Amino acid sequence: MTTEEPVFGDLDGLLDHVDSKFTLVNIVTKRAKQLNNAAPPLTQKVNPNKPVSTALNEVAAGKIHYKRTREGIK
Repeated sequence: MTTEEPVFGDLDGLLDHVDSKFTLVNIVTKRAKQLNNAAPPLTQKVNPNKPVSTALNEVAAGKIHYKRTREGIK
């Protein structure tokens, strides 16, 4: 039996870079759209056919930063 590296890496490791799963999904979605529109990748680990995987690798590498502009919907 072999152990393979998960496709998206460790979820807890990704959540260290954001404040919630919701934020992670939003950041990765926006970044994947940018990559689809020919934005240059921010890491060396790139799969041109999988922009979501590339975006997740960028988050895991700490290359994508965000600023929350408001706290939730009230």
